[in-house]
Amino acid sequence: MANSGARSSNLGGLGQWWGALAGALLIAAWVNKAAGPAVVIALSAVVLLWCAFQAPVTCGAPVRGREDGCRNNASGLLLGCHIRQHRWQKLKMLVVRRQIRAFCSGLFSDGKATIVTLAGIGSFVSGLVALVPGVVIH
Repeated sequence: MANSGARSSNLGGLGQWWGALAGALLIAAWVNKAAGPAVVIALSAVVLLWCAFQAPVTCGAPVRGREDGCRNNASGLLLGCHIRQHRWQKLKMLVVRRQIRAFCSGLFSDGKATIVTLAGIGSFVSGLVALVPGVVIH
């Protein structure tokens, strides 16, 4: 069977949104008291990894002549678009002290990036709360 090369052909384009399903399961695990902390920690890690490396967001890498950066589609908050240099630019922004502010402002640049950023922060906090026993007041 020949592959058409289209990335969106997997599950009709919904293949990149598996992390949203994991997020819904994470919320259900918190609501359902029968789910143990191991389930919550595992789902939190899955959602955090999805937000960092596969969630569909805008690239936002610095580009000459554009104040808002690259507008190509990217995979995850830490990776850039299909242009190899943009992947390195986004990762370099986390290391270079002067560019951390630009990276952090890009996390809330549009609605999609804001939702993915808040989901990542929420899953990180969720994992920490589940990891440390007795933090949640019952």
